[in-house]
Amino acid sequence: MTPKLTIIIPAYNEEKRIPKTLNSYLEYLRKKIDFEILVVINGCIDNTLGIIEEIAKKNKEIKYIDIGKVASKGVAVTEGFKIADSDLIGFVDADLATPPDAFYNLIEQIEDYDAIIASRWMKGAKIHEHQPLTRIVAGRSFNFLVNLLFNLKIKDTQCGAKLFRKQAIKSIINDIGKTRWAFDVDVLYLLKRKGYKTKEIPTEWNEPGGSHVKLKTVLEMFLSIIRLRLIYSPFKFIVSMYNRVKNVL
Repeated sequence: MTPKLTIIIPAYNEEKRIPKTLNSYLEYLRKKIDFEILVVINGCIDNTLGIIEEIAKKNKEIKYIDIGKVASKGVAVTEGFKIADSDLIGFVDADLATPPDAFYNLIEQIEDYDAIIASRWMKGAKIHEHQPLTRIVAGRSFNFLVNLLFNLKIKDTQCGAKLFRKQAIKSIINDIGKTRWAFDVDVLYLLKRKGYKTKEIPTEWNEPGGSHVKLKTVLEMFLSIIRLRLIYSPFKFIVSMYNRVKNVL
């Protein structure tokens, strides 16, 4: 039996970009698989909701929820995980950085794995517009630290295109933390801890541009990974103590 697919797209102020993304995925996937696209609208102050409502009226495959303002993209995606009930559940960004044929490649290659993720850093990846050097250095350094601390053996944990079997992702939903930069690592590490198998494949990627790495962002990324490592260690009490002090202050 052909599996059903749910693609989750988190949307924060995406009125300009998401119509092209949705139309591209609708046109491509209708020829391939039984699917739905679940747009998780989170705290938008533009007309993203109105645009999604209009697109959904004309396309039965488009579903959406408005969850209000949340802490991060990861929280929005997790809310989508809770709702989705298809055999295969994945997510992509709203900016069309991952074209629909590249996402469909995940479906074709999942084989007997429980999860499959797209990679911009594997041999064979096609990057149409390369990231600025500062982002490349930050990304590679971040990934080095991730593999040092979590031993995931994954080249690109942060690429915004991932696909999971329902049983695997549903089994970890309640354990996913509300974190900003460590969301992808948290999901992949939880899957590893439960014995699920993850596959990484080279992808096609369109760099959306308009993003610059700030020192504060880099520090937050690295601190989030260290915090996550502490949570999954005998020293998790340090994080609890920090949170209590922070709340008091």
